[in-house]
Amino acid sequence: MTRKKQFGLALAFSLLPVSLGYADVSLPAIFSDHMVLQQETEVPVWGWAEPGEEVKVAINGQTKTTQTGDDGSWSIKLDSLKPGEPTTIKVSGKNEITIEDVLIGEVWLGSGQSNMAMTVNRANDFAGEQKKAALPTIRMFKENSGSSATPEKVGNGEWQVCSSETVGGFSATLFFFGREIHADLDVPVGLINSSVGGTPIEAWIDADVQRADKNLQPLFAERKPVDLETQKANYERALKRYQAQVKKAKAEGKPLPRKPRDPASVQARKGNVGGLFNGKIAPLIPYAIRGAIWYQGEANSTPSKAPFYQYQLPLLIQDWRERWGYDFPFGWAQLPNYSGNGRDWPTVREAMLKTLSVPNTGMGINIDIGDTKDIHPKNKQEVGRRLSLWALGSVYEQEVAAVSGPLPDGHEIQGDKVVVRFKHAEGLESSGGPIVGFEITADGETWVPAEAEIDGESIVVSSDEVAKPTAVRYAWTNDPKTNLFNGAGLPATPFRTNP
Repeated sequence: MTRKKQFGLALAFSLLPVSLGYADVSLPAIFSDHMVLQQETEVPVWGWAEPGEEVKVAINGQTKTTQTGDDGSWSIKLDSLKPGEPTTIKVSGKNEITIEDVLIGEVWLGSGQSNMAMTVNRANDFAGEQKKAALPTIRMFKENSGSSATPEKVGNGEWQVCSSETVGGFSATLFFFGREIHADLDVPVGLINSSVGGTPIEAWIDADVQRADKNLQPLFAERKPVDLETQKANYERALKRYQAQVKKAKAEGKPLPRKPRDPASVQARKGNVGGLFNGKIAPLIPYAIRGAIWYQGEANSTPSKAPFYQYQLPLLIQDWRERWGYDFPFGWAQLPNYSGNGRDWPTVREAMLKTLSVPNTGMGINIDIGDTKDIHPKNKQEVGRRLSLWALGSVYEQEVAAVSGPLPDGHEIQGDKVVVRFKHAEGLESSGGPIVGFEITADGETWVPAEAEIDGESIVVSSDEVAKPTAVRYAWTNDPKTNLFNGAGLPATPFRTNP
C-alpha cells in the first residue's frame, strides 16, 4: 500500500466513531516519505488500527511491538537513533506501511503568523538562494490542516526535500535557521512549519488552559462573542455592492475595487481561541523535536491586547512543553522595527524580553533589520541566523561569537545619571556616531532624549534637562533608530527600567 493511500484511510477513519473500527494500520501525516527523526532520544511513533491488533514498528535493526487499545490507538517509542544513510520504517499489523528515505538528525518546529509563514521566494535574493539550495538532507514538513474546534489527530501535509525547485515554498525564517544548524553540525535537519498569517497567539494555545489563567481572564471578559450570522449577512450585502461596483468600474475603464472578505473563510484560517492549536499543533504531538522557534506578536500589538502578551507567551511555552512531555528549547524572533500606526510594539517586545526568564529559552533581536513601511521585512536570512546563534551556542554548546545581543542586567541611579548594566555585551559599541535611542525621565511620564556613553559593558545615561532621573528607556517606539551593538554585531534589545 502506498503512503498516500494509507494517509487517506487514516484521515477517513479519524472521522469515524471508534465503534466502526479501523480497517488498516494507519499513521499521522507527519510519518511519511522523506521524514527526519530526532537523533539521540527516544522517538515516539503512534497511530491507529483495529482494537486489540498487534502492531510492529521496525527501523535499523530494532523492532518494537505493541497492541492497540480499545479505542484503536497504539504507540511505541523507538530507542535512540544515530544519523546515517537514508533508511526505511516498516509499520505492520494486518497490513504493512513502508516509509522511504528516512533520515536521522535534528528536528525543529517553527510556528507563528505571517513572518514565520513567509516563504523563501519572498525573502531577499531568492535567485541566489535557489542556486545554493541543493541541500537534500534538509527537509521541511508543512502542516496544512486548518483551525479546529477540537484537537485533531492525523494532520495534513508532506515532507519536501530541499532543492532549487522546492526551497521557494519553505518558511524563510525556519529554513535559514535550519541551514545554519545543518552547516555547523553536519547532520540532517528536519523542519516542521506550522504557521498561519494574521493569527493571534490565543489561537495557538489550548482554550481551556488560557481561560483557566487568572492573568488572562480580563482579556476574555472583554472579548465579544463572534456573531457569524450577522457577519455573514453584512458580507452578503457588501458582496452585492462590490459586484455592482465591479460592473461600473469595468464599464468606465477604472481600477476594480477590493473584494470584501468572507468572514467564514477568515474565521476558518485564523481560528477561534485555541483553534489553531487544535488543528495545527495537536496532530504533531508528541513527534520528537529538539526544540521550537516562534515568530509572532504583530496580531497582538493592539493597545488592548499587548499588555497580555507577557502572560501568553510563557503560557504557550509551558503548555506545549507539558504536552510534549519535556522542556524542549524554545526561541523566538523579537518584533523588528516597523511604523505600526495605532499599535504598541514596544510592549510586545518587552513581553518577549521578560519571557527570557523562562528556563531554556532564547530570543533573536531584530530591531535593526525591520522595514518601516513593510510588516514583512525581507531579510529573513539574518532573522534565522540570529536565532541559530542562540541554538548553536546554548542548545548545542558550540562556539559562537554571541548567543544574543546586549540585554539589560540591572541599573543604578547615581545622582543625575542612570547606569545600565548589560549581559552579552562584550565589545559594546555604537555604530555611526553617538548612541541614539535612549530617553530619560524624572516622573515616569515626561521623557526626553538622553546622552549615552559606553563604560565597559554598561551605559551611562543622562540629560541636562533631568537633574533627578528615575528611569531610562531605549528604542521605545514602534520604529526606533538604534545603533547599539555588541562586538558580534548583534543589536541591543529595546527595554525600559520602569516596567
